[in-house]
Amino acid sequence: MLVRASRPPNIAFVLPGLGAGGSEHIVSLLCNHFAALGWTVRLIAFEDEAAPAYYSHHPAVRIVRLGMTVKRRSAAAGALAMLKRERRLQAALEQAAPDLVVSFLTRTNILSVLSARRSGIPVIVSERNNPELQTVGRLWNMLRGWAYPRAAGLVTMTQGAMDYFARTMAVKGWVIPNPAPPPSAVLPRCSDGRTIGAVGRLVPQKGFDRLIDAFARVAADIPDWRLVIWGEGPDRAALEAQRDRLGLTGRIALPGITRQPGEWIAQSDMFVLSSRFEGWGIVVGEAMAAGLPVVSFDCPWGPAEMIEQGRSGMLVPNGDIAALGDAIAALCRDPARRGALGTEAKARMALFDLDHILARWKDVIFEVLKDHPVGVER
Repeated sequence: MLVRASRPPNIAFVLPGLGAGGSEHIVSLLCNHFAALGWTVRLIAFEDEAAPAYYSHHPAVRIVRLGMTVKRRSAAAGALAMLKRERRLQAALEQAAPDLVVSFLTRTNILSVLSARRSGIPVIVSERNNPELQTVGRLWNMLRGWAYPRAAGLVTMTQGAMDYFARTMAVKGWVIPNPAPPPSAVLPRCSDGRTIGAVGRLVPQKGFDRLIDAFARVAADIPDWRLVIWGEGPDRAALEAQRDRLGLTGRIALPGITRQPGEWIAQSDMFVLSSRFEGWGIVVGEAMAAGLPVVSFDCPWGPAEMIEQGRSGMLVPNGDIAALGDAIAALCRDPARRGALGTEAKARMALFDLDHILARWKDVIFEVLKDHPVGVER
């Protein structure tokens, strides 16, 4: 590869879309940070031009949409769509000629490695979930086993995820947790003093069915409290039917996606994570950084790395619905305990300071660029 004149890095980030998810959030933070440093930053997404971005981006971030929304297809149609996505991404990368690609989420990671190979562009792939428990399908799992060892490196959010990949393939990797948002990013509190908040895509992984059952067990003991689950997804109808069947139509709300990031924090008085598994649990960190008391299943992986049991939050055994309900009710009845946990939670999040996490990403990027020299400035 030719060594170019010394200049700031030219980086392309690749994502399926620009919606309201945790991966989209961290990518927006990275893009904005590096653009503010004077780097050339592109954010490439497979979605249509008409799809709005949920998170804001620095004016210098160049957003490129490839016009191919990911959706469920038959096997044959899915294979054809995969080839089309790979070709469009390859063309976008050849046009942008970045020094490095940073890709997020399994299928997009595989396509990024495939698309960048012809041009010899190094790729950092980032897994954002629990690879032991998240099912990507036999074909995609085989392709991941081929692609990740050919990437310049792998970033996971937890050591558990990195250990999984180290057992199954030869990869160079780094563990970088998600950052806690700075206090300036938290909206002013506007809760009613009696709202239990939860947030996430309405899918089985997030365990909102378990949360509704837990709340139902103790609802009569905390009659002034309500549960609000923010998010959207295919399980909406089933969750609403479960709520109604339990006679909690007026106590449990599912208002959809918030109008702006962090709005759910401002409207909550405590936060609950009921996931069956996580890649990190970014919403736990967001709630803790805002000083909310948190109750979480001790699911693999993430919550136990953020929460000091009984000090900066409450962890209950994964899947123990009775214990989750009891912990929720105990906090609802104890405002002093909520305040103490919230204060310690906020202090705990200093370990996941945004500037520190961004610096770790920068170090990884320069480490890869050093191994694939293109004459960029440090």
